[in-house]
Amino acid sequence: MPIVKYPRATEPLWHEWDRKAQKCGLRHTVYAVNGDHYTGEWLDNLKHGKGIQVWKHTGAIYSGDWKFGKRDGYGSYSIRDSATKEYKKVYTGWWKNDQKCGYGAMFYPGGERYEGEWSCGLRSGWGRMYYQDGSIYEGQWLEDQPGGQGMLRLPNENRYEGGWEDGKKHGPGKFFYLDKGQLFEGIWAADLPKCGILIDFGRDEAPAPTQYPIPKV
Repeated sequence: MPIVKYPRATEPLWHEWDRKAQKCGLRHTVYAVNGDHYTGEWLDNLKHGKGIQVWKHTGAIYSGDWKFGKRDGYGSYSIRDSATKEYKKVYTGWWKNDQKCGYGAMFYPGGERYEGEWSCGLRSGWGRMYYQDGSIYEGQWLEDQPGGQGMLRLPNENRYEGGWEDGKKHGPGKFFYLDKGQLFEGIWAADLPKCGILIDFGRDEAPAPTQYPIPKV
């Protein structure tokens, strides 16, 4: 019986070249067409592991963990100061799927700072915010705004403790007027007190107490 020979299928050369071009493991700096460059580890041609990414257009730099081409794990993001040409840290902490997620610290222009939890790139969970005027908010956050229970301490040491919604005082809360030696306890809505009770609180130690004490009911 005759033996039939079939020609062996040949693989296009570009298949082999493509396999060789797939980056895997530690590599030296790899440049993109737009000038961005990355130095670090790869897996299946994606940034994966430890690495440093520099964006040419903005001059920003990220140094930290990567997972399948996205920032994922612990890392820091910095931008270049246009005046001093030095790098200023913007965020350092945890990332997931290329967004801030988990615990991290954010540094804002003007000296403001946030330390706390993040979700999908927004402040969410527990956190502490240091504002430019010296105020400090510590408590719960929701979608980048104070939401839940929290305390706001003002530069003159007066403080509010209670509920928040959309970044405003909302719900049951207490406002300590320590400069006057008074305490207001009541219900708030959209940053305004709606009803409550005002009593003397530490009036003898207050730096600027009212002329007359509040009479007892």
